[in-house]
Formats: sequence, C-alpha cells, structure tokens
Amino acid sequence: MSGFDYKEELKRIPHKPGVYQYFDKGGELIYVGKAKDLRNRVGSYFVNDRQLNSKTRVLVRKIQRIAFTIVDTEIDAWLLENNLIKKHKPRYNVMLKDDKTYPWIVIKNEHFPRIYWTRKYIKDGSRYFGPYASVGMMHIVLDTIRELFPLRTCNLNLAPQNIAKGKYKVCLEYQIGNCRGPCEGFQEEEDYSQNLSDIKDILNGKISVVTNRLKVQLNDAIAELKFEAAHSLKAKLDKLGNYQSRSTVVSSSISNVDVFSIASDESYAFVNFLKVMNGVVIQTQTLEMKKRLDESDAELLALAIPEIRSRFKSVSREIIVPFDLEIESVPEYIKFTVPKAGDKFKLLELSLKNVAYFKKERLTQYERLNPELKTERILLQMQKDLRLNVLPRHIECFDNSNIQGSFPVSAIVVFKDAKPSKKDYRHFNVKTVVGPDDFATMEEAVYRRYKRVLDEEQSLPQLIIIDGGKGQLSAALKSLRLLGIEKQVTIIGIAKRLEELFYPGDQYPLYLDKKSETLRIIQHLRDEAHRFGITFHRNQRSRKTFVSELDNIPGIGKTTVERLLKTFKSVKRIKEQPDEELKKVLNQKQLMALRTYFLEK
Repeated sequence: MSGFDYKEELKRIPHKPGVYQYFDKGGELIYVGKAKDLRNRVGSYFVNDRQLNSKTRVLVRKIQRIAFTIVDTEIDAWLLENNLIKKHKPRYNVMLKDDKTYPWIVIKNEHFPRIYWTRKYIKDGSRYFGPYASVGMMHIVLDTIRELFPLRTCNLNLAPQNIAKGKYKVCLEYQIGNCRGPCEGFQEEEDYSQNLSDIKDILNGKISVVTNRLKVQLNDAIAELKFEAAHSLKAKLDKLGNYQSRSTVVSSSISNVDVFSIASDESYAFVNFLKVMNGVVIQTQTLEMKKRLDESDAELLALAIPEIRSRFKSVSREIIVPFDLEIESVPEYIKFTVPKAGDKFKLLELSLKNVAYFKKERLTQYERLNPELKTERILLQMQKDLRLNVLPRHIECFDNSNIQGSFPVSAIVVFKDAKPSKKDYRHFNVKTVVGPDDFATMEEAVYRRYKRVLDEEQSLPQLIIIDGGKGQLSAALKSLRLLGIEKQVTIIGIAKRLEELFYPGDQYPLYLDKKSETLRIIQHLRDEAHRFGITFHRNQRSRKTFVSELDNIPGIGKTTVERLLKTFKSVKRIKEQPDEELKKVLNQKQLMALRTYFLEK
C-alpha cells in the first residue's frame, strides 16, 4: 500500500461508534462498515492480517484512504451503513439482489373506493397493503374479499354530483350481484364504507374482528327471523374461515411481530421475513444476498433487517431472530427476541423451514445453469465432512476380486472433480500373492500403483479410498509408508456393513449422514471399483480357464491355442466343430491329439 500509512490514519480515528469507509487509489468507495468502536474495528484489518481470509486481504491491499462518520449509538451506525451501501453499492460489500417490483393491494382514494392490485406505489392518499411476495396469495386475498363484499370494479368518477345528474347506468356486475349499484345511487357511501372497514381489518390480519362482528349480525338476523340475511352472513363466515385456514395461525396472543431467519453457504445467504398480525402470517419474503467477504450470518442478518423493514414499511416493535445480534443501544421501541420454546419458537421454525427450502431451490437452479458451482460445493462439503486439508479433486479407490483365492485381481477407479475419469481406471493381475490373502493383495496393488506414479512423476491423489475395514486399510498404509508418501495423501477405508469410515490410527469409525452427498460419492467410488474389478476378474477367469484346458493337449502349442480360440470363440464350440473345420487351423496330428484328449475326459 504505497503512500498509505495506516498507523497515522488510526491515530485520527476515535474510540466512538460510527461508520467507516474505505477508498482505493482512484478515489472509489470500495467498502462501508459499522463499528461500536471505530479505531479498534479499523485497526483489526491491519494488525491481525494473518487472521483475515483471502478476500479481506485483497480488500486491505487496495485501501488508500479511510473516511469515518461518528454517530451517537451503534443502531445509528447500523442504519447509516445500510443507507450508504444502498446509495454507493461498494464493490466489497454484500449486495441485496432483488430486482422485482412486488404487488400491492390498494384501496383507492376516491368516492366509493375501488380495490385492486398494482405494482406501482403512488403517494396520492390511497391506502396500500403489502407488498405481497407471492402473487398467488395476493390473488387469493383479493378474490376472497370480492366474494365477501360486493364492490364496484368500474373506473367511473362516482362523485355525488355525477350520481345526482344520472350520468351512469348499472352494468352486468350489478345484475349478477357483484355490485350494489352506487353509480345510480342504489348504495349509500356510508354502507360502502362499512364494507371497506371490514376489508381493511382483513388486510391488516384482524380477521377475528370481522368474524366477531359478523357473528353478532348473524345472531341478530336469526333473532329477527331474517333468514335470507342470516344465510348470507353465514356464507361470509364460512368463507372467512376458509381464508384463515390458508394462513398460518400461530397464537392470538402474538400481534404485530416481524420474524427473520437466515441460511447461507460460502457465496450466498438467504434471509426470510415473516410478518405476523394477530397470530396470522400476512406477509412473507426471502431475499438473496451475494457475499463479498466472509461475512457471518449475524452480520448479514443485521444488514438485511433494516432493508426489509424499510421495504415493507414495517413498524413492528418486536423482532424475532434465531440468535443474538451484536447491536448496542437498541431504541426502547424495538425489542429483539430469541425464542427457545412456545409459539414464537414455532414461528421461527416456520421461517427457518422456508429459508432452507428457498436456499436449496435457488442453489439447485444455479448449479443447473453452472455445473461447476455444484462441483465446488460438493468438494467443499467432502473436505469438511472428511476433515481434509485440501479439496479432494483427485480421488482413487481400490477393490480386490477373487474366488477362493483363484485369479486374484485388483482394480482402481479414479474420480476427478467428483466425477468418474474412466480413462484413468486401472487393473492389476496380482503377482506376489499365493492363496486367498486379501490384505497382501491390497498391499501389492497399492504399492505397484504409486510406485509407478512416482516413477513417472505423475500427481498423487488428494484422497485414497480402500474398500474394506481396518485390515485392508493397514495393508494399504504399509505400502504408502514403504514409498514414503503416507503424509502426502489422506487414506481412508470404508466397511460395507454399516458404511463405516476408518482413518489410520483412529480406533473409532466415522459415520456420515446416510443422505449426505459425501457418502453418496464414496459409495459411487466403491461400487464403481467393485464393478470394474469384477468385470476384469470374470474376463481373466474365463480366458485363463479356456487356455489352461487347451494347453494340456500334447502337441498343441500356445500360438495354435490362440488361433483356435480366435476362430471358434470357445472351448465348447471347438468340441462341436467337424474335422473339416478344425483342419483349417490344425494339422492331422494335432487334430488326432485334440480328439483323443476330449474323448478321454
């Protein structure tokens, strides 16, 4: 960082809460951060360089100027940081990715207000409800309202003077009962406004207020023997019950609460938001965040909450989160809750379930478009699950095959980037082992494989898998030690019965989740090695069986045997051939020897 003296910069930064900004040599803002102690936080980038990840080290190398702003509390720093990031979009900050304009339900500011959905938020005095993350749910809400209350859908100007002049005539909507005809004065504005009051309660999640009012009206209608009116009110109550059953009822004691949860991987994070009113989830949204540095889930969630609350114009006084957020001096009107049990915990579980599903679906979509992302994710997961120091881009798996010690062979399969590399498959005819000795067979195969790798100066794999338990693993490890490479690669054994993974020197096996991708890759390797080894073993057994039988015939040499097998394909077909056909390969003396041999058997 030529020309930049961070020690001098730190001297002028106070021990106060605030926001700091990093600029590169071109004067471009590249990062914005918040801190409860500016000097300590900024200093940590330079003093603890070894503890920084690679991305952060790249950021630090580019810093040429530091600016800061002092605020009264950390919550103010939190909000200021969010505003600066949205305004300047610094390269190394997390960027919220959400380009859609979400739909709203609007009650228009006019005489006999219309209710419809829109994607444009216009400040004209109209009342907006939403936005709705799900267009489908928004239509369900709107359709339910229209079934419950007859409302006008036309765009006529129903000012009192226009109605008094008789400018309009009722339309088909009036004839079929969807509208009460305010355009001709058949419905008073006061009656229409009563319907609007109920609709606003429904849109605000206060369904119980409306249902209680309808129940009182229903009882009054029954008492007055107004059975048609009672039937209409009962139908409305049933429809409201159906609408409420579509929502998630948590507890009537929970009111005006925001719920946030987060799920992340190495590159992306997903934040779910639930809006709860009177025990009913009335809004839900999941935002995707692209990581720039190695931000923690707590940092990402602290960034997302003010953005989402601002977008949805939420003023909830209670915010449910999955863990404590390190934010000091939170205003009294905002309460953060980390529930451990009860209805609020169930709410949080619902949010976590939604965000986990969203993450899985979105990452699957990304991987479908970019297969290399899936490969990297699988390799990173394997590295984590198997406690490796490096990504296992090159994996080799060994398997032995024999029948009661006969024709022992060993096979090796190779996976590169979690996929079979069949051109690199190899098999070995065991040369030094007599009898059924699986351990010695494994020892020979591993030694021959990596002796050749070293002689030819090829690259070693990052991971070696041995199909077998502790015995086979010890035999393979012995060969690696003879070659002096036991510390250059990781070797594990897999036992078939319980899918146990064994490590050298560890008496306890490792058990992976039966549904984990790491175990599926290992099983694929093991099964592929078994298939490849069995196929080679069968070919060797068949060929050697045929050849050894013909080799026992006096006067028929190896070359003649190969010609016979090449011409007639099998010993059985050789036996069945007439003399005329056999004479094409054999002379008279060889033909007599062959016939005599098979007659005597």
